[in-house]
Amino acid sequence: MQPLRGTTVVSLEQAIAAPYATRQLADLGARVIKVERPGAGDFARGYDSRVNGLSSHFVWVNRSKESLTLDFKDPRGLAVLRRLLAGADVFVQNLAPGAAARAGLGAAELRAADPRLVVCDISGYGSPGPYETMKAYDLMVQSESGLLSVTGTGEDMAKVGISVSDIAAGMYAYSSILAALLERARTGVGAHLDVSMLEATVEWMGFPLYYTYEGAEPPPRAGAAHATIYPYGPFTARDETVVMMAVQNEREWRAFCARFLERPGLAEDPDYASNAARNANREALGAVISARFAELSGDEATALLAAIPVAYARVNGLADVWRHPQLAARGRWHEVDTPAGRVPALAPPGVAGAPRMDPVPALGEHTDAILGELGLPAEEVADLRAEGVV
Repeated sequence: MQPLRGTTVVSLEQAIAAPYATRQLADLGARVIKVERPGAGDFARGYDSRVNGLSSHFVWVNRSKESLTLDFKDPRGLAVLRRLLAGADVFVQNLAPGAAARAGLGAAELRAADPRLVVCDISGYGSPGPYETMKAYDLMVQSESGLLSVTGTGEDMAKVGISVSDIAAGMYAYSSILAALLERARTGVGAHLDVSMLEATVEWMGFPLYYTYEGAEPPPRAGAAHATIYPYGPFTARDETVVMMAVQNEREWRAFCARFLERPGLAEDPDYASNAARNANREALGAVISARFAELSGDEATALLAAIPVAYARVNGLADVWRHPQLAARGRWHEVDTPAGRVPALAPPGVAGAPRMDPVPALGEHTDAILGELGLPAEEVADLRAEGVV
């Protein structure tokens, strides 16, 4: 299923947020033209060299795109970009705050020239506002959004181990662009979308925000355990296997007491008879549960949990995820070409049919072809290249 075939996306993108959004559009068949700096390209190309010499970040979020090198600060490069946008459906950018507008690529100007264009600006904090000019990287936004206040342990905060604020902004940009394209199909008019990493992350903070409604105490940082539901977290079996398990309701709690702890009367103990009570008394209850896990091997413990049934999971390392049996059984791993050879790639979640798995582009790989489509003669392209414009 590639419903965006025939849709052209031009993106002045870097790092994760915008590239992740446009890769989702490419997964659905859109033509995504990634505009990069001549010579250097998207700086995410240089984050690391773990994938056959290529950056893990870049390989992840840039498959199925075309790379055009272009210096849009040069008037000749800007003229090329404007010609490219004249045939585009969507323009995405996540440059430094104000950079696109200063270059004459602000949403108002672009949409005045083409009211059908969908313009998506992705930034750290959005505009206007006192933070609109601030640089914003993922960890900065995790900090501003309050996310660090609920992750880690009681003693130490911890960042989320992935670029969660970038990903959140990228996904809201993606879904908002899809909505704008649907609206344009009905009205013939595009839209300006202003997606903020802060707002995307704060949206995901809804539970802890409401938990502190009207000045209530915030949820404590609870490490790998749930902050407010108990028992819900890791326990160590006799053979040192760490089992993650969760009791979500009173029916499960009664069954867990009877069939796992072998103490059915514990379910009626006033200290543990509701989740609020269990959470308030988690230290004492945790000692009881930990003692029972210490009597069992990991296999014995998970078999008992499965029979109740109570939710449980293995605490996998990344090597385990590469060979996860559920991903293999569902055929989720495919392959994608890169400038350094073929590498595994996960099919996009929820997309019906064979996934689009076009190559990860080399820097400037499609420059000549794209400029040729715009009607630039080979001699002019050669001159632009010689002068560093492309």
